Amino acid sequence: MFSNLMSRLGRRWLPLLCMAVLIVGLPVSCGVLKYTERELLFRIEPGNAGWYRGLPQDVQEFDIKPASFKAGQSLHAWWWPAARRDAPSILYLHGVRWNLTGQAFRIEQLRAMGYSVLAIDYRGFGQSKGDLPSEASVYEDARAAWERFTQMQPDANKRLIYGHSLGGAVAIDLAADLTAQAKKEHGVVPVRGLVIESTFTSLGDAVAQVADSNLPVKWLPARWLLSQKFDSIDKIVDINMPLLAVHGLADPFMPSRFSQQLFNAANEPKHLLLVPGGTHNNSMSQGGTQYRQALDGLMKTKPTQMAGPAVVRVSRES
Repeated sequence: MFSNLMSRLGRRWLPLLCMAVLIVGLPVSCGVLKYTERELLFRIEPGNAGWYRGLPQDVQEFDIKPASFKAGQSLHAWWWPAARRDAPSILYLHGVRWNLTGQAFRIEQLRAMGYSVLAIDYRGFGQSKGDLPSEASVYEDARAAWERFTQMQPDANKRLIYGHSLGGAVAIDLAADLTAQAKKEHGVVPVRGLVIESTFTSLGDAVAQVADSNLPVKWLPARWLLSQKFDSIDKIVDINMPLLAVHGLADPFMPSRFSQQLFNAANEPKHLLLVPGGTHNNSMSQGGTQYRQALDGLMKTKPTQMAGPAVVRVSRES
């Protein structure tokens, strides 16, 4: 009984305690404050996810060690090639808490749709070697993964970048960087499109959402205290590639209005898929056929085209 009570109180007061830690820590040490913030943000779970049942034999595991990394640092990666040798490929960037073993079910679904998938753990996650992640380090990790991805899939027209949850913010940053580089070189962005799922407009907006939903004290200045920004809403306006934004309408953590706002700010061509009954983690399976059609439509979309209606709600029969 007591343990159940404490569990309920913990769920209710955890956001308040997090904010209290940040506020009390301000006059003590900015370094300690930022480290605590990163711990609370990434919430890394050690070991394998409880639902992980191992990898199929055709998945290749390897480490990525770019020259920019410090000695002893590396990214652990999975490469799961599709059955078709000429299949398009996806660079998969995950969110917080769970390492690759917690993503296997979603990676498997993408592969079942006919895509080869390269997925990485950021430094500090899973078998990747490195310190506690930061906004800067996960961006750097995504760029290192991109370099390997271009080797695995040399055809730019068969490349997609996919980001789930916080990984959506990482994917947006990578896409914005690739767009800026192509513009500087007067070239073409070397990727077919961008997929973001269950993500947010900025970390400040996400924290404010949690605070507004759970805290009895509404005036805590969460946005001002954050050193990790993940300002996707400011970056997406500069991206020049087809976009697919997906969000479950029953997401209890990140409301679908975040994806709607990102979609509204993004350049054409773009597509928004809203999934009734979809939660933070199951929109891919709940979306069914229409999710697959939206993904395939992205592959067929050219920068000057739209493939079908811009906004779609998945029907209950899908």
